[in-house]
Amino acid sequence: MRSIAATPDEYIENLPDDRKPAMKELRKVILKNLPKGFAECMNYGMLGYVIPHSLYSAGYHCDPKQPVPFMNIASQKNFIAVYHMGVYADKKLLDWFTKEYAKQSTTKLDMGKSCVRFKKFDQIPYKLIGELASKMTPKDWLVMYEKYTKK
Repeated sequence: MRSIAATPDEYIENLPDDRKPAMKELRKVILKNLPKGFAECMNYGMLGYVIPHSLYSAGYHCDPKQPVPFMNIASQKNFIAVYHMGVYADKKLLDWFTKEYAKQSTTKLDMGKSCVRFKKFDQIPYKLIGELASKMTPKDWLVMYEKYTKK
């Protein structure tokens, strides 16, 4: 469900009431833990946490007008999603996350390549998402990003 909201606050405001608390808490924990240098914005119709053009002027290789995406959160039709490019690109980070998820959550991990889906909003492991957000600096992500995009 792609939003047409212009700002993160507008995005949150336009959510159904049952999703607002979870999305507000996810946003709060990510902003609290995200390393300095990332920027929050609307990115592909979701709340995005990106490497801004001021740090990486080349922009996103698929669309250079866009900043380099790192992490997104979104209210989808049947779940709330956390997208984290680091777990997609870094096997050590993925292994850490899956182990920690099993320790910190009572629900089974529902995950795609970079997407973690939460169908029960009261069972989102916010502390773990905060830890995940803190694991890569913009520099760390750019090194990995360029490794996979530069030929």
